[in-house]
Amino acid sequence: MRLGFWMCFVLAVVFAVLALLFGLGREKAAGFVSGFNSIPQKEQEKYDKAWIARDMRNSLFVWAAVMLAGAAGSRFISGYFAVAAYVVWSVLFFREVHLDARKAFEKYLL
Repeated sequence: MRLGFWMCFVLAVVFAVLALLFGLGREKAAGFVSGFNSIPQKEQEKYDKAWIARDMRNSLFVWAAVMLAGAAGSRFISGYFAVAAYVVWSVLFFREVHLDARKAFEKYLL
């Protein structure tokens, strides 16, 4: 078996499981989003936690789909599909990273 296949497949499963947990946890799952739990509790009340959890769930499903496509391409076509999947995932991931927690969540204000 190819290493790229397994690397993509394992991450696809992890991302899919996390997406399901965010989908099932709804508002409670927003506390697991990096940076949101560092905001004081009083300020957290000003944010739409369901929207945060929904966005995180959707992002995780997209990441899982990218990794699954990379795994399938790596398995049946070429190992370079795994590299391409990681590049695409990196772009998607770092597009969402913010150093300031308040700036990261400002679109979720009520």
